[in-house]
Amino acid sequence: MAAPLFRRLCLIGLGLIGSSIARLARERGDIAAEIVACDHGVGVAARVRELGLADVVEVDAAAAVRGCDAVILCTPVGSFAGLMAQIAPHLEPGCVLTDTGSTKGSVLRDLQPLLPDGVHLVPGHPMAGTEHSGPDAGFATLFEGRYVILTPPPGTDTEAVEKVAELWRRAGAMLESMDAATHDKVVAIVSHLPHLIAFTICSTADDLAQETRGQVLKFAASGFRDFTRIASSDVDMWRDIFVNNREALLEMLARFSEDAHALGRAVRWNETEFIEDRIRRGRKIRRSLIEMKQA
Repeated sequence: MAAPLFRRLCLIGLGLIGSSIARLARERGDIAAEIVACDHGVGVAARVRELGLADVVEVDAAAAVRGCDAVILCTPVGSFAGLMAQIAPHLEPGCVLTDTGSTKGSVLRDLQPLLPDGVHLVPGHPMAGTEHSGPDAGFATLFEGRYVILTPPPGTDTEAVEKVAELWRRAGAMLESMDAATHDKVVAIVSHLPHLIAFTICSTADDLAQETRGQVLKFAASGFRDFTRIASSDVDMWRDIFVNNREALLEMLARFSEDAHALGRAVRWNETEFIEDRIRRGRKIRRSLIEMKQA
């Protein structure tokens, strides 16, 4: 077995992602010699203890990060500014600080100004998840075959970046690096916009007259069921994602709206070639995802 990457690893936020990393570290044994778990929810912390996901369980973030050479923020991105204010005075020099948030511009905005000298910030985003949440939802293989995007700011310590990259390699993930602005545009189209559409479609169905809505739910085909799966995602997390990736999301929503109106016009005027082209392009994207083993 390889030597552990970190002496003392702190995971803050033990939802799906945090608990999956904890399980992975527990099973492998070469990620951290000691695991500290922190969640401000007393019930969550108690459940983490019951599951045996960590060596130490804390509800206070400042206490949790003391003596740690690696800290991973796994809470919704809207909590990062307040959380950083709590932990920054207690981060040790040489500590590697990373995260699993779905927006990266906001992470730099909220963490960098309070980053202590000698602490290395390596923002990251595992492109993996399910619609479930909480410490019982995690599993060690969540990241296998999935992409993790790292967005270290210019001048970041190369050894710190390599340690974070190696953590994700040991998780079975595939790695990409890009700047934060590019990341936020990419995830706006492949993740954030689909969730916005799913939430909207389900809200529209819910607003229908009671009798019609009952029939919609009763006879829902697989397409609508897929939307409901996406729409059952965590409220706090997705509220924070939408607010913190506002510009990129609105840009992609505007482009989508134009394309949707174009297809609507084609349906109205029976422009079958245009309709067929859009359907074929959708099939092409699906085939590409299957070939890349991302579907």
